[in-house]
Amino acid sequence: MKLYKTKSGVVIEQAHQFFLVPGESWDHFINDDHIVEKVKALTTILPAGGETLISEVMAPIGTNQELWACGVTYYRSMVGRQEESKVAGGADFYGKVYEAERPECFFKSTPHRVAGNKDFVRIRKDSTWDVPEPELTLVVTSSGKIIGYTVGNDMSSRSIEGENPLYLPQAKTYDGCAALGPGVCITNEPLSPETTIYLSITRNNLLIFEGSISISQMKRTPAELVSFIYRESSFPYGCLIMTGTGIVPGSDFTLQSADVISITIDGIGKLVNVVK
Repeated sequence: MKLYKTKSGVVIEQAHQFFLVPGESWDHFINDDHIVEKVKALTTILPAGGETLISEVMAPIGTNQELWACGVTYYRSMVGRQEESKVAGGADFYGKVYEAERPECFFKSTPHRVAGNKDFVRIRKDSTWDVPEPELTLVVTSSGKIIGYTVGNDMSSRSIEGENPLYLPQAKTYDGCAALGPGVCITNEPLSPETTIYLSITRNNLLIFEGSISISQMKRTPAELVSFIYRESSFPYGCLIMTGTGIVPGSDFTLQSADVISITIDGIGKLVNVVK
């Protein structure tokens, strides 16, 4: 089952049918440890017709929720971070965090900086090396339970982060720095380790980069990442957590305005954004 946040309310997709829950607060609706059971009960009484509202889909994050992220969870990400920070002398930090018990966790964005499907994402004007980071994103309730998954794009300025690891917040957090969507796949079951993430980037209708990786390559489990982010921090309306990327374009690639970024995750959906 999938949930979509729209201007008219929550839309439920089940067995290729769409149901509208009008006027429902996304923050309240999604923050439910038993959401799968709640949705199953709702679809037995709601009329179909919500498919006409999918054009109104918004980023699946509530006005009171936060977006967090985790880094260096894939080996390729560690290597990429070491390459970008080598001149600044920070390469060893990424190797150490990859092997450490404590993962790299950081605040990514407030909701108003997050784009939805088919919305614009941005690259910083003071950056010279920018990449998208396709990431499985966890939807977590206030109790810390993972109730669903969505597709995430963690936009990153590699030139700023590479200049000094302490510049990470500037490299990661700015207007249009992330995208989520199009909906949330809700389930009580863990994802298959063979679930694959795909990235493609086109420029002037030509494919200029593509890559893929399965989540079996993640060094840390989703539950482990949640446990660290929820240590000493409360999330009254729940939280979304990006789990890191294993697809890292080389140093010869940087995004440009009008590039089209497409990220697909098996069974979850396809997120498309244009660079502004």
